[in-house]
Amino acid sequence: MLNFWKSTRRWLPGVIISLVAIAAILYFVNLQDFVAAIRSANYWFILVVFLLTIVWLLVRGLVWRTLLRGKATYRDTFLTVCEGYLLNNFLPIRLGELGRAFLLGRKSQLDFLEVLPTIVIERFLDLAFAAAILLSAVPYVVGATGAASIAIIIGALVVIGLVLMILLARNQEWALELFQRISSRWPAIQKQGGEFLASLLSGLSILTDGGLFVRVLLLMILNWLISLISTYLMILAFFPQATPIWSLFGLGAISFGNAIPSLPGAVGTLEAAFGGAIILLGGDKSTALAAALVGHLSNYLITGIFGLFALSNEGETVMGIYRQLQKRRLSLGVDPAGMDGAVTNPARETSLPPGALTEDSQTETEGGKKE
Repeated sequence: MLNFWKSTRRWLPGVIISLVAIAAILYFVNLQDFVAAIRSANYWFILVVFLLTIVWLLVRGLVWRTLLRGKATYRDTFLTVCEGYLLNNFLPIRLGELGRAFLLGRKSQLDFLEVLPTIVIERFLDLAFAAAILLSAVPYVVGATGAASIAIIIGALVVIGLVLMILLARNQEWALELFQRISSRWPAIQKQGGEFLASLLSGLSILTDGGLFVRVLLLMILNWLISLISTYLMILAFFPQATPIWSLFGLGAISFGNAIPSLPGAVGTLEAAFGGAIILLGGDKSTALAAALVGHLSNYLITGIFGLFALSNEGETVMGIYRQLQKRRLSLGVDPAGMDGAVTNPARETSLPPGALTEDSQTETEGGKKE
């Protein structure tokens, strides 16, 4: 019972936020107008959005493989990206990020903590791009000064986080020695924490390779350009009068709506953020919800198809992966299901031990895999 309430404190705020967002949407939206907007949408634009979503996933696979320094095949990284988004759509507290590290480590014989920092870096860069995009649109949106303040705060925190990670990556020996001195009174923590920190710092070393990091940034720019075009087409499908500013502001709102605590898959929060952004730009409330919901469902569908294909090829299911993550005691003795801030608070991340599977879980996994 104690573990249940401890876990509840982590996922309950997200549930409450999503439910409040859904209640607000239902209160303000006219369902008849909403249905009419769905029927009158330009589905040729929506079809292009579906195709661009696939291209976006393909490029995101390249981003992650570059962060991994090519240590995994492109096929494995692409399919694992899809699996991660699928898991995030159905599992709480963004366990899909941990699932990504676990699944790719198992496929590519990489240590969990060698993979995890690349996901942390990827998410930090996503937040930086989201803040920049939102800030670029705010001057053109009446009544969006609050959004500017949020973007500035988050952008500043992201920059500080990246600077700290770069400093740690460039001073690994100093960081390890400092940890050893601080933890000398607690041998167990010193041993397990030292292994964790060494693996984490090794994964951050890409930040010291200027050429490789520039390649990552260029691929991320391409990835976000695809997102901007996709968002613009989705908005145009419902609002023919929309300008590119709508896409900038809408995409920035989507990114932060997806980042705040919520039900799995940002249910409610994403619709509220995207719909709210369109309303601020002058769109009708019911039509704004239609655009947000169709956009969200299209993402669910594409990531679901590719993610389920990848999981089925491995003989896995969403709940099967969830149970495996639940059973793992990470190197610092923390249950992954009890972790929040999976990508925004790397100091709390822990690792699956090398080899990742206990004898019982190896038997379970091998029994569930397709030969």
